[in-house]
Amino acid sequence: MGGRAISSPNTLSSCNAIGRFAPSPTGPLHAGSLLAALGSFLNARAQGGLWHLRIDDIDPPRAVKGSVGAIQMSLETHGFQFDGDIQYQSAHTDRYEQALKALDELGDLFHCGCTRAMLGANGSCQNDCANKSFTTTEPTSIRVKVPQNTVIILNDSVLGGQNWHLGQQLSDFVVRRRDGLYAYQLAAAVDDASPLTTQVVRGRDLLDSTPRQVFLQRRLALSSPEYGHLPVIKDQYGAKLSKQQGAAALDNSHPAQNLRAALRALGQPSPPSGLKDSESVLEWSRSRWDPLRVPR
Repeated sequence: MGGRAISSPNTLSSCNAIGRFAPSPTGPLHAGSLLAALGSFLNARAQGGLWHLRIDDIDPPRAVKGSVGAIQMSLETHGFQFDGDIQYQSAHTDRYEQALKALDELGDLFHCGCTRAMLGANGSCQNDCANKSFTTTEPTSIRVKVPQNTVIILNDSVLGGQNWHLGQQLSDFVVRRRDGLYAYQLAAAVDDASPLTTQVVRGRDLLDSTPRQVFLQRRLALSSPEYGHLPVIKDQYGAKLSKQQGAAALDNSHPAQNLRAALRALGQPSPPSGLKDSESVLEWSRSRWDPLRVPR
């Protein structure tokens, strides 16, 4: 099917590789978090690049006290060294508001009064809200209009070519929630287009977020980073490990062992048994990192 193709560039040189790990402060890191951190870290460091830590704290009701400290401690215990200061999305609300204003000026936004129970497939508006008027006192989300013929073409550094018929698969998604909080899609699109990020390596559970974020970046005339999506670790029932589902926190007393398990899950070579500390495991793995070995 034809459509309006929006391509994400894949031009990344070793001198400007900048990656990031962006956990939410909803609890300590678990095995799945470590996998994402390790993949993003090795991908950046293998290119001689920088690696930043960003805390995606735009959803205060879900935040757990002490999470940021626990996250930082786990990363440091496992040998990860991030560059610069920790970034916090809560400090970027002016960016998100400016982005909303720019999208509104383009005529891309509309208010939606649909509740969760009223939504259609993939959370789409089913009540023709784009053609309705709402009072300022009515709780509404703000959605972005995606033309039906919009196609997003991506070259994923792990999965290869991706072709999303966004206007049909994930149309009219939320950029500001009914409670007034900025939606993840908007915040991540804006922050990952900043000069502090040139590559985003994250879990495959976020694969369908990428075309939405690239769409926003294109509409806002922002650059897109290179994207790569890693496999996710699942529990015994086949569900993705997550803090919300009570995934066990990382055992910080065995960092090298944890890293070895994550490397196996990423299809990477096994470090020599003589490497006992996490820093040595990371350094050995950095020089041998190959995203093409990651299971698809």
